[in-house]
Amino acid sequence: MKKVKAFELVAPIEQFAPLAQQEKWDNCGFCIGDPQQEVSKALIALDCTEEVVDEAIACGADIIITHHPLIFSGVKKISPQNWLGRVICKAISNGIVIYAAHTNMDKAAGGVSGLMAQKLGLKDCEALLPDSFGIVGNMEEELDAAEFAAKVKEAFGVDVIRCSAPVEGKISRVAVCGGSGRSFIPEAMASGAQVYVTGDVTYHEFYTEKGFMVMDIGHYSSEYGIVGLFANILSENFPTFAVSISKENNNPIYYY
Repeated sequence: MKKVKAFELVAPIEQFAPLAQQEKWDNCGFCIGDPQQEVSKALIALDCTEEVVDEAIACGADIIITHHPLIFSGVKKISPQNWLGRVICKAISNGIVIYAAHTNMDKAAGGVSGLMAQKLGLKDCEALLPDSFGIVGNMEEELDAAEFAAKVKEAFGVDVIRCSAPVEGKISRVAVCGGSGRSFIPEAMASGAQVYVTGDVTYHEFYTEKGFMVMDIGHYSSEYGIVGLFANILSENFPTFAVSISKENNNPIYYY
């Protein structure tokens, strides 16, 4: 089985999405383990949960690459009494390196929002914000609100979308932002988009101006596509290296 050093394995990801592009509050990069450690199998996940670490142990993966960082802020106590402590303890005791590419991947061309735009078939795309968060583009075929909602459901594999009041007429211009994009609603509206597709929209933000609507497809569903991108980047650059996508990628939000 081919082995490479952990920092060498993630180098193509960092070339695609430089760490310097991450937000100041973020914690991208290596959070557990030695970048110099030799690794032989990568497990890809959206989040580093306890189930994902258990899966890595079971399948022999010695590096876990995720979108969301395991550790966002300071950890005052590492204890098996909570899930984060158990994950850290299990990873260290089993020699598993944990790495994350988060807001740097959100901003990267072809990253989280780029994948969303691709799924919706948007053309003539441009960045929604100057720092490259979000994408705005034009529809190949104009659709009414109900038709567009059906397209979004199919593209992202969701059964339910939280929407503001449907716009009248045909939708021709759409803005997207993966994850929690509610703070960019004003920019989406200013871009000329009639619909903004994102996640984590709060109650009062569903009161929108006439001619503009928001669609909340959920944080998980908007970002899950990045897991496949990670796997593709690694496989293209290390064709003989063992890479697998976690079977424990699960939305933490349940719907009944």
